[in-house]
Amino acid sequence: MQAGFWTAPSAKLVNISTRLPVLGGDNVLIGGFIVTGTQSKKVIIRGIGPSLPLAGALADPTLELYQGDTLLESNDNWMDSPNKQAIIDTTIPPSNPLESAIVPSVAPGAYTAIVRGVNNGTGIGVVEAYDLDQTANSELANISTRGFVQTGDSVLIAGTIIVGEAQRVIVRALGPSLPLSGALADPTLELRDGNGGLLDSNDNWVDSPNKQAIIDSTIPPSNDLESAILRTLTPGNYTAVVRGVDGSTGIAVVEVYALN
Repeated sequence: MQAGFWTAPSAKLVNISTRLPVLGGDNVLIGGFIVTGTQSKKVIIRGIGPSLPLAGALADPTLELYQGDTLLESNDNWMDSPNKQAIIDTTIPPSNPLESAIVPSVAPGAYTAIVRGVNNGTGIGVVEAYDLDQTANSELANISTRGFVQTGDSVLIAGTIIVGEAQRVIVRALGPSLPLSGALADPTLELRDGNGGLLDSNDNWVDSPNKQAIIDSTIPPSNDLESAILRTLTPGNYTAVVRGVDGSTGIAVVEVYALN
């Protein structure tokens, strides 16, 4: 590699979008992502609610971005942002003025985006993070979302987009290992393609036909009741759905890791 010249990786995660009921207290919508590499990465993070074509959508979301316990930026109503023009220039501003957006450049590290309802409002919300600079020597290597899994349409639904060449990933659904009161006791996991077709499913990762590959990833779930899917995915849109066995409810985490 020549000094000062870098070629973008052939496969990348460029987006996460997670839909979940936003409740109060600890049961808000919490999305995390990790940036790896040597350069800062420009992203847009959006908190979506009223534009969702769903009954019970969150009427007025707010958005906060943290690194550790440090609040980096927050927004309520993206059109009131001092960075309104930068949000417009991304070409993907929220479609409703009550929705929220942040356009930061983030150094390699771990970050958390939190969506809440104004005045403790509740409803179904979406948190999204898009990679706006795919040529930078950095990438989204891990995405995760935590929230309260209910039933019906109110389960945990996470999406990701892969560009370039095929990417090997592990998707995990965690519950009983979470150090939280009210954690989901027994999560199940489905992986679907952009058309909604079921690619794979798992309940209890130790029963997976890919158990050894999951172990070899070095990051198998720590509890036998948790779920994992390891697949090589071609470029496209994918969705992971986390439910509770027998309609059970509780706090769960869904994660997508890009593997080498």
